[in-house]
Amino acid sequence: MTKLSDIPSDLSVDGHSRRLFLQQTSAVTAGVLAGMILPGSVLASLAPKTPQRGGHLILGIDNASSSDRIDPAFYFEQYMYHIGRQLFNTLTELDDDGSLKPGLAVEWTPRQQGAQWLFTLRDGVTFHNGKTLAAADVVYSLNHHRKEDSQSAVRGYMSQVTGIEAVDNKQVVITLHSPNVDFPFLLAEVNFAITAAGEDFDKGIGTGPYVLERFEPGVRTLTSRNKDYWKSDRAFVDSVETLAFNDSAARVAALLSGAVHFINRVPHGVVSRLETARSVQVHRNPGSFQVTFPGLADREPFSNPDVRLALKYALDREQLLKSLVNGYGEVANDSPIFPTNRYFTRDLPQHAYDPDKALFHWKKSGHSKEIVLSAAEGASFDGAVSAAEIYRQSAIKAGIPFRVNRVPADGYWSEVWRNHAFCASGWSNRPTADAYLSMVNLSDAPWNESRWQSSALDQLIIAARSELDEERRRQIYHDIQLLYNQEGSTVVPLYIDSVSGSAANVQGHFNVPGEVATRVVERLWLEA
Repeated sequence: MTKLSDIPSDLSVDGHSRRLFLQQTSAVTAGVLAGMILPGSVLASLAPKTPQRGGHLILGIDNASSSDRIDPAFYFEQYMYHIGRQLFNTLTELDDDGSLKPGLAVEWTPRQQGAQWLFTLRDGVTFHNGKTLAAADVVYSLNHHRKEDSQSAVRGYMSQVTGIEAVDNKQVVITLHSPNVDFPFLLAEVNFAITAAGEDFDKGIGTGPYVLERFEPGVRTLTSRNKDYWKSDRAFVDSVETLAFNDSAARVAALLSGAVHFINRVPHGVVSRLETARSVQVHRNPGSFQVTFPGLADREPFSNPDVRLALKYALDREQLLKSLVNGYGEVANDSPIFPTNRYFTRDLPQHAYDPDKALFHWKKSGHSKEIVLSAAEGASFDGAVSAAEIYRQSAIKAGIPFRVNRVPADGYWSEVWRNHAFCASGWSNRPTADAYLSMVNLSDAPWNESRWQSSALDQLIIAARSELDEERRRQIYHDIQLLYNQEGSTVVPLYIDSVSGSAANVQGHFNVPGEVATRVVERLWLEA
């Protein structure tokens, strides 16, 4: 019997299966174009395909690190998001249209106008160690992020929680210090994974579609199908191997050669080439990544409002869109909300490239020292250094002294981000406006990357959480965006389409709006 650990890491896609698939696809396409009357056997092949079980799925994912941990409190980037979704489940999940659906909880009921939530758990769910899911597991797992010394990536979300209690074996009550009508959406984040009470999260014992076999931080992860998975229509392959491919060119080469079945973050410069390659499929998720250039508002020069405005007018955003991502995205206008969100507004003062306005505010600020923008290739987003250089060129044309500080990618998030006065950064979309604002923009948010502290913004964010009237809520989010646009110390120039790629015989891929941590692995299957 072959063991999962015996499978080589360079296992390639079955070339014969791919050729057969392509031959059938080409024949059907040619027949349709020629107006042929197709035989029944070919017409049958056009019907929705039934997922097939079996096979070894290989992923090539970026942002892996030797310091990665299975513990979801320490998930910060895509590689561990993918691993977390293989091993764990959350109380709630996002449906295909971005709406909320049951996960480990089958229902949730608001109390006290949304200041308290009662969650009822699903029956018949077991952990990888055989233990049955119970309320105590949820209490233990969520409190993991609330410890006083917690370094959890989502501790900011949990700052609004005042208590988590088990009512009985199947119900959990979560109490907040103020109403939040979107709170159940937050619990769909992969960081809020559920493990068995008392277990070490780093053991990876969850209720998810796959079971941990081997974890080599920064190298690869092996998992095998959970035969007792509670979703009968998911987890189709026998095993998954997730390889660390931090280099974008290497990821693309691995996909084209057949060494992997799926890659994330396809560089936009090669998308058109992949779209013409018969051996792969390209998947676009429009506007799902936001490019940011945060300036630290608590130090010079970004403590000066006119410096902030000068730098917003000093960037040629149209040129950045064209040169950085070949048009795969859209120009942003310094709003913290994504265009796919229902509260996004385009009714804001436009910060198009305007050298005259940039120079006006620069001179008004009285600042004369050189602006230094730190960037690293492969850290925040592909092409970050090139983007910084485009920024430099347009700022200098406006009369603003500007220099790019190219720094190493290693240690970027611990040594550069939130430490250097001005740097390149970026964020993936979140399921709700509050999910992003609470993580990045509240004054005391752990990931407040610009360190901008605004009591007015804080009050608006908290007010929006509890507002039940849709029109008033929409107005509050409009005011949040206007305040951020005019006074914030972060330049937001682009929304980028996230692009992934898969082999031609990989089926089941689907992009879920607002889902930062993809659940795609449990849906993928290999066509024989």
